[in-house]
Amino acid sequence: MAEYPTIDSELLRTFVAIADQGGFTRAAEALNRTQSAVSMQMKRLEEDVVKRSLFQRVGRQLELTPEGQVLLSYARRILKLQGEIISTLREPHMVGSIKVGTPDDYVMRFLPSILARFAQSYPMIQVELHCEPSYQLLQRKDLDLTIVTRKPGTEIGQLLRQEKLVWAQAKGFALHEQPSLPLAMFNSDCFCREWACNALETMGRDYRLAYTSPSLSAIMAVVGAGLAVTAQLESLIPAGMEIIGSELGLPLMPSASIVLLRNNLAQTPITECLAEYIADGFSL
Repeated sequence: MAEYPTIDSELLRTFVAIADQGGFTRAAEALNRTQSAVSMQMKRLEEDVVKRSLFQRVGRQLELTPEGQVLLSYARRILKLQGEIISTLREPHMVGSIKVGTPDDYVMRFLPSILARFAQSYPMIQVELHCEPSYQLLQRKDLDLTIVTRKPGTEIGQLLRQEKLVWAQAKGFALHEQPSLPLAMFNSDCFCREWACNALETMGRDYRLAYTSPSLSAIMAVVGAGLAVTAQLESLIPAGMEIIGSELGLPLMPSASIVLLRNNLAQTPITECLAEYIADGFSL
């Protein structure tokens, strides 16, 4: 059987730190080592292991050579795989699946970074996402963790964050100037829609429900096209839209609560671990 040369993972870790930090000094600080120790490690990596120059000076900048670029890609993959192996072997119970329910409101805004960090630490756990409106999710009994939106005073479970409901329209449009304000809102069981309509009726502002959908992406597509105004949680308003309010004659809106519910019949180390990641992700 052929024998292949090996590379010490600590050498790779130091190499990646230099590439990420842009120099030996900052890498040494990040790794809590002396600069001379870092330099010696890279000398060993270049001269004894790969036998190639990995860094070059361009002016005052330290840059990777073409060979260094190739090694960096492999080094990241090797270190990631090592982390996955250690996590799996040290915590063999963290293998399995988990069902998470959430309105699609939060899928694009919060879930990608949460699930990316969770997958990096626990790659053997399968996450099954169920995207439905809050009122439907509250009726389900088969979910392990559920994220829902609640009115203030009706919170149950763990409070993740509270946010204002705000009005939004596409930039460059003036739909608020129309005699009858066109709205794009969730379907009839959404209390945010109820709040928006009640607030407009209280101030005597004429409106019409021009578009309704259970999908936030569908609502935002309509609003982004300049066809309607919507009222949503502030963090869900994308960059291509502008928040509008009382300065344009629209009523102020209350705040809503985002909460996390646990299924008491399905509590495991997996559910508690993901619950912590979700709580951290929504606090950012």
